[in-house]
Amino acid sequence: MRIGIIDGQGGGIGKYITERLRKELPPDLEIIALGTNALATAAMLRAGANDGASGENAIVQTVPTLDLIAGSLAIITANSFLGELTPAMAAAIASAPGKKLLLALGRGNVEVIGGSTEPFPHQVDLLIKRIADKGKL
Repeated sequence: MRIGIIDGQGGGIGKYITERLRKELPPDLEIIALGTNALATAAMLRAGANDGASGENAIVQTVPTLDLIAGSLAIITANSFLGELTPAMAAAIASAPGKKLLLALGRGNVEVIGGSTEPFPHQVDLLIKRIADKGKL
């Protein structure tokens, strides 16, 4: 399975997700770090991603090749991450054929009504469980 983790700014969310995937899932899992900037990508690579790339073109070209995409809800919201995530990135991610597993984190001007109010680490626990249970994707 080829999983893309997408993050921006400092890459803390993507780093945490990558660390947890590496710790809890089989080592043959291919994790691709996609950052809106080099700092975010570097954080995910240090956390154990197999490969990584940064910026709009890298994200737009790579997301169609992924089986699964994970990150916060902001990755499908144009101009999120203080403007780092472009409309082209958001459209490419949302339109990619792979399954998207998005964490409902309350950031920016988007609030998900009925979404999880669990703390971030608990949401990642659910994300890991969902990825591990491949039969239900």
